[in-house]
Amino acid sequence: MTPRDEHGDNRADAPDTGITAAAARTIDEISDDYVERFAALHPVEATIDGVGGHDAELTDYSPEGALRRADLARVFLGELGAVQPSSDRDRRAVRVLRERLDVALALFDAGEHLRDVSNLSNPLNMVRMCFDLMPAGDDKDWSVVADRMEKVPASLGTYRQALAAGIAAGMPGSQRLALVAAGQAQDWAGTDGAPGYFTALAARADDVAPELSARLTTAAQAASAALVEISRYLREEYAPRASDVIGVGADRYALHARYWTGDEVDLDETYTWGWAELARLLGRMEQVAEQILPGRSLRDVVEHVKADPAYVLDSAEALREWLQTLMDTTVEQLDGVHFDIPPQIRRVEAVIAPPGGAAAMYYTPPSEDFTRPGRTWYPTQGRTSFPLWLEKAICYHEGVPGHHLEVGGAKARPSEMTRFQRLSFTSGYSEGWALYAERLMSELGYLDDPVFELGALATSAMRAARVVIDIGLHLGLRIPDHPGWHAPWLQPGAPMTPENALEIAVNVAPFPREFMASEIDRYIGMPAQAISYKVGERVWLSARDEAKARHGAAFDLKEFHSYALGLGSVGLAQLRDELAAF
Repeated sequence: MTPRDEHGDNRADAPDTGITAAAARTIDEISDDYVERFAALHPVEATIDGVGGHDAELTDYSPEGALRRADLARVFLGELGAVQPSSDRDRRAVRVLRERLDVALALFDAGEHLRDVSNLSNPLNMVRMCFDLMPAGDDKDWSVVADRMEKVPASLGTYRQALAAGIAAGMPGSQRLALVAAGQAQDWAGTDGAPGYFTALAARADDVAPELSARLTTAAQAASAALVEISRYLREEYAPRASDVIGVGADRYALHARYWTGDEVDLDETYTWGWAELARLLGRMEQVAEQILPGRSLRDVVEHVKADPAYVLDSAEALREWLQTLMDTTVEQLDGVHFDIPPQIRRVEAVIAPPGGAAAMYYTPPSEDFTRPGRTWYPTQGRTSFPLWLEKAICYHEGVPGHHLEVGGAKARPSEMTRFQRLSFTSGYSEGWALYAERLMSELGYLDDPVFELGALATSAMRAARVVIDIGLHLGLRIPDHPGWHAPWLQPGAPMTPENALEIAVNVAPFPREFMASEIDRYIGMPAQAISYKVGERVWLSARDEAKARHGAAFDLKEFHSYALGLGSVGLAQLRDELAAF
């Protein structure tokens, strides 16, 4: 569990949180207490993380609500200062909790929650997403859904309060992203006669008691009306007063990079390295394309594999079944050989994502008691035909051995980690691991088919493009001139703009233009998150190479994986230190 939204004004005179720091508590006791108290203050995050007990509630996103979560972090940071770890396990646990609370408070002090608009992670998206993860079987489940749904208007109202406070404080969010979020809210409310998200959710409860059905219908109508209103507010009141500047600048970006990676990132060096990595991957893509259609251009080969009937499915359900079979088979083949997969996470579900969200695939973890499984979610974006050339590597990233073994597996390791560690998320570690998982499966021969290898290279090239686009956009950098690498879309010397970024993205990472347009919006709204994938993968690969050099012929890959995943999702600075001891 990470305090992801606790950003706002510092207050020296913090109100009483109701916590009295006890003497000599263990790190496990501190961790358990923090998780419980944070979950009570952030029920949406609790549901997403799989922490039970708060599914009937929604989060207060107002400045006052954010302040309460920040005050909680301050109290626990104070207590951590008195902890004397007696083991490596406890030392690691103290360090990761302190690091996550420190950076959350730094973001809070910078007021970032007061301008939180994006197409993926802002409160509007999170309030909607948490309903996807709720049980919906019997009347008891649906009653909890109704309880929470009735609170949607109030929760969205608190989000509006935060945005209004940001405008008043001279800290507006992105105008571009405000309009994107307004469109999402309208989609979820329902458009052109199509049922909205909450209306469709309520309609699924077709066999509940009549009075409960009526409650759900009424709650769905109110939630839909609240979405219409927040859409109107974002479009008509907020956007005209929001910022039309795309980048956040070096200081804000460095702070966000610290949050997403758990490290101090050398942005100039990373920008230069990102271009070199992108050139390397494009060169390899050309080589693999030559294996598929000798003498043809990379673009021609991509169009060929996207249309090849042997690698295309004709329905979303067929895609879901294919992905489910792939993950089931991968678990069977990797368990006991390259990983020891806990029995609680041997099942991961492939799910088609509801419409209206961002175009990117995502993973949600199992609940703490494993009654809710880990799930991979695949947006269809209205498509009815699904080329598979990219999907195999993406499935390894989102499912097994990627996020599911890392995020889901952490919950099955109570003896190795505190409760906070089992719920924590640092993108550099987690997304870096997921990219490492793609590379690993290629090394193990699972992507030997040139079509799937080309897809894996394309996904990696897209992540390298993220590094240069994200840093370039937010720091206002120019596109460098690379000797021997010239293309009409590259425009050396030109500033990185959303338009230039989109041309780079669609030419180096052959995903659909509409997908990459959504990605560009994602980068603008989540500074530095996009670089965490390749930056994290770089640390994972370097640490493994160093371990191989230390151990020589005695190096055991399964032991390395077990040790590394047993650390939990730590910052990259801590990951380097811990893996140096393997």
